[in-house]
Formats: sequence, C-alpha cells, structure tokens
Amino acid sequence: MKRFLIIGMLLVTVMMAGAQDKKKFSPEKFQADMEEYISEKANLTPQEEAKIFPLLREMHKKQRAIYKKVHRLAKNKPTDEAACASVIEDYDNVNIELKQIEKCYHKKMMQEVPASKVYEVIKAEYYFHRGWMKGIQKDKRR
Repeated sequence: MKRFLIIGMLLVTVMMAGAQDKKKFSPEKFQADMEEYISEKANLTPQEEAKIFPLLREMHKKQRAIYKKVHRLAKNKPTDEAACASVIEDYDNVNIELKQIEKCYHKKMMQEVPASKVYEVIKAEYYFHRGWMKGIQKDKRR
C-alpha cells in the first residue's frame, strides 16, 4: 500500500511540475507583440510601419548597448563617498546618452511620417512596456 501511495505522490508531483507554465522570454515574440500593439494603437498603415519599425529596432539596438553600461553600474559597489559620487555621475551620463539616442531617432521618424504618428508610436510603446511589466509582476506574485 505504501508503494502505491509513494508512486501516486511521485506521479502527482511530476504532473504538477509539467503543468507549470514555464515562460521563457523570447526577444522575437516580444518584438512582434510590441510592433503589433504599436501598429494597432498608433493606427499605422503598412507603409508607415515599413518606415517606422526599422528605425525603432535600430534605436532599441543602440539603447540595449547602453543598458549594459547601466547594468554594470548597478553591480558596482562603491566603498567611499568619492566613488559613490563618481558612480552617480556615470549613471546620470548614461541616462542622458539614452535620451539623446531617443531624441535623434524621434527626429528621424518625424522625417518619415507626421509628428502626430510619431507621438502615437511613442505613447503606444510606453503603454506596451508598462503593461508588459505589470504582467511580469503579476506572474511573479503567483
């Protein structure tokens, strides 16, 4: 009888482990979902998508390189006041660099499509990221 109980518990454990939703992040799916969301919310035509999305992807690629710097700064553990001040200054400079990249690409986008469309793209991207992060936080609470 004990043997059946142990086997039953093992089966239940294995089934539960297999049933858990193990979500692995897919950059390709994230990109596709974001572009679909932006396109829908900003009411982009296929022609506007063809002009905006390559620029948006290029901007994100450059920003990812900068985010690596932010990550390195966050790992830094300064030991004195001077070192803390230096890390804060570096962090501020990196954030300014991120904003300069955004500004440059927003100008490029406005050369391709009307400013009102770029505004809607910026707004849609903001809400996409915000909603995505809320979903992640919700999943972590489970």
